[in-house]
Amino acid sequence: MGRKIVCTGRGGTGKTTFVALLTKYLPHPLLVDADSDQNLADMLGVDLGEEGIRTISEVLFDIQKERSYEELSSLPLPEKIEYLLNTSCLYESERFDIISIGVKWTKGCYCMPNNVLRSIIPKMADSYEYTIIDSPGGLEHLNRRVVSEVDDIFVILDPSRKALKNVERMRKIASEIGIRFSNLYLIANYRFKEDVEEYIQDIGDYLGKIEYDPLLEKYSWSGKSLLELPSNSPALSSVEKILKRAGYKLR
Repeated sequence: MGRKIVCTGRGGTGKTTFVALLTKYLPHPLLVDADSDQNLADMLGVDLGEEGIRTISEVLFDIQKERSYEELSSLPLPEKIEYLLNTSCLYESERFDIISIGVKWTKGCYCMPNNVLRSIIPKMADSYEYTIIDSPGGLEHLNRRVVSEVDDIFVILDPSRKALKNVERMRKIASEIGIRFSNLYLIANYRFKEDVEEYIQDIGDYLGKIEYDPLLEKYSWSGKSLLELPSNSPALSSVEKILKRAGYKLR
């Protein structure tokens, strides 16, 4: 059974960047982009649309509206969704695989597909040593219960009281809906000053700060993969230290 990691935080804190940088150090992870912004693949230099890869929401929408997939009409719904996720929604590469949940496209009841989805994604994750979930800032990943058991939650914080309050809110929601996790780690983004970091240490396991790296923005604007950052990148080096403090054995 693989290790499941959730990265979360308020919008704009840099959690998607952190997920991309994690991918540099973990061997061939499954990446689950659960954020409606769907920026993770772009940060890794992949245009999923050009690759013909669909989001899970697009596939569920077509199933809900009974569009296409006539050749799969004889399959039970769970088998149909599992087949389409593996053939239409999963992008595979040498360094990582990625699947994007996408946004809900229409009103209506998605109870049955969502229930099936909650069983399929953990099943997919079991085939990987590491699964990393890039979650929405609004904690929708917990409400959807894409996974109900997590090893590590990494919370990326910006220097604001709202960010600190969000940590307690997340703990409460996780408890209320039965999400189980082994570790909850706090990480400061590059905007933190040293004299403010002490406030983080009072509310949980603080692993350190993601250092500012001017190349990050340059790579993002050009569509270049963050995996290609030079080895002396301050951002990469800080993420490596964070993972080591969390007890990870890096490749």
